[in-house]
Amino acid sequence: MASGVFDIAKGREVELHNRVNLNDPANSALVMLVLASTGLVDDNTLRAYATVDAILAGASAEVTNTGYARKTFTDADIAAPTVDTTAHATTLALGTALQTFATISAGDAWRKLVLAYDPDTTAGTDTTLVPITFYDLLVDGAAIVPTGDDINLDFSSGYRYIR
Repeated sequence: MASGVFDIAKGREVELHNRVNLNDPANSALVMLVLASTGLVDDNTLRAYATVDAILAGASAEVTNTGYARKTFTDADIAAPTVDTTAHATTLALGTALQTFATISAGDAWRKLVLAYDPDTTAGTDTTLVPITFYDLLVDGAAIVPTGDDINLDFSSGYRYIR
């Protein structure tokens, strides 16, 4: 397993990021959620899902650890894409590089992080959340096992570097 882009979002990562950054439509956001290790489908199956609802309707499940909650990023929480015309690369970044899930209790092992686009946080549901990217959550080659401590995820290099 590795990190990747969902088929529905390939080539659209910058567009979806910019929609949130420009608040167009109003109330759009990026949503970060974590999938449990148990029952997780392989990457080829995962990347084919077109909504968060479809991801969770199969064998994969969102973690249920006490203290866990999805993170929502609005235009105020993300940075504009950075374009490097020398390296011909674009970096998509969250406004705060270090994302902390505070005091996560034991329970589900954390295996995969998903970042999705929500076109309307006031009316959106998992059926309208478009998954953009997914990332392995590994420590020494194994899923993260919460113990009641904080879980910190470092996005200092952005969440997507497109070249």
